[in-house]
Amino acid sequence: MTMPLVLIYARAANGVIGRNGTLPWHLPADLKHFKALTMGKAAAGKPMIMGRKTFDSLPGMLPGRRHIVLTRREIWESGDAEVVRSASEAIAVAEKDNAAGEIAVIGGAAIYDVFMPLAHRIEITEIHADYDGDTFMPPLDAHWQETARSDHPAEGDYPAYSFVTYERVQ
Repeated sequence: MTMPLVLIYARAANGVIGRNGTLPWHLPADLKHFKALTMGKAAAGKPMIMGRKTFDSLPGMLPGRRHIVLTRREIWESGDAEVVRSASEAIAVAEKDNAAGEIAVIGGAAIYDVFMPLAHRIEITEIHADYDGDTFMPPLDAHWQETARSDHPAEGDYPAYSFVTYERVQ
């Protein structure tokens, strides 16, 4: 049996999750929340599965977490990331020596599409504003039920947002 898979992303009110390979907003609370979700309680954080473009968008290797990059490119310089060619290989690599007990899937949209049918939980930062972008996630369907929500008002230049947990309906 595979370890629980958790999809983690931030989504604007109009469905945008990215623009030109970056987040179209800067929300420090979301970055802190992302770190808490991916580090977990284990000494070593959760293995993070991501696509090549998401990996390239990171400021570098995120400390304390394994970076597993799913890509079709045969030749690609990955630095310290672990490169895999299929979803099943990504899961197998993530489960090996995983003290965290679950696997984080952190993007992008094509990777979420692949892992959505396998996911047990989704952690979404709902940004309560519209943004221009080129990468979108649709609203969740009836297979998902909201189980937790923490709402936060707009402050200064930062929009209002909510941290929302969804569990798969059995």
